Order: sequence, then structure tokens, then C-alpha cells
Amino acid sequence: MNLVSMRIIANDMKRLVGFYEKITGLSATWFTENFAELPTPACTLAIGSKRTMEMFAAGAARPADNHTAIIEFRVEDVDGEYKKLKVVVSDFVQVPTTKPWGNRSLLFRDPDGNLINFFTPASAEAIKKYKTSDPVASQEA
Repeated sequence: MNLVSMRIIANDMKRLVGFYEKITGLSATWFTENFAELPTPACTLAIGSKRTMEMFAAGAARPADNHTAIIEFRVEDVDGEYKKLKVVVSDFVQVPTTKPWGNRSLLFRDPDGNLINFFTPASAEAIKKYKTSDPVASQEA
């Protein structure tokens, strides 16, 4: 089994897709006005309008109503990203902090309130863990 995508349901597609393009530096591929994807080597972040959910099961997912999931991006330099994000992000939950498990982590919210974690492996163990599980690094090896 392979996790290939996670989807956020949004009321305002242009606003949310634009936000994720700014914070990741990626360009979204728009398949319709109601669905876009931002692919990364490990997983694709999909963003769908509320109308797309109605095609599956109306009301099963509600925009701007997530209180359990954290969208995580491994970045090269979390402190550098924090400095860049100050002009884009209005809701920082936690400034860069080194966690006991070895990652340096920054928590903030997107415009719909979804929690995002930008992190950089900092300890030797965390660096080793992500080096061996990195799909890009394993392709280059």
C-alpha cells in the first residue's frame, strides 16, 4: 500500500491553492475549476471544492473544519522558511522548535485553519531516518 495523496476540501479554491503555491513554491495543476493538485516526490496535496465532495457523499467532509490532521512538509531549512513565511502566514501556532524526536518544527495554519508543520530533521537519528525513507534520495542512490 502507498499513500499517494491527501485532499483538502475548500470553499474558496483560488485562495487556498494560491496559499499552498506560495508556501511550497510549487505550481498547482488545475484539472477543473473545482480540483487542483500540488505534487511532491512523496505525496500529492489535492485541493477540491465543496462541490467535488457532493459527488462522493454530500457533507462527508466540510471545508475549514479540520481539528485532527496535520499537513507535514519536510523542508531544507525550517528557520529560513519561517522568515519567508512571515509575509504570507497570519496564524503561527509555534515558532521553530527542536522536538525530542529530533526534528526542528514550525506549526502554522492555512487560511481555512488547517494545521501545517514545516520541519527539518535536526538530530543524527532524524537525519538518518529521513535520508533512508526519502523517495528522491533513494532514486538518486
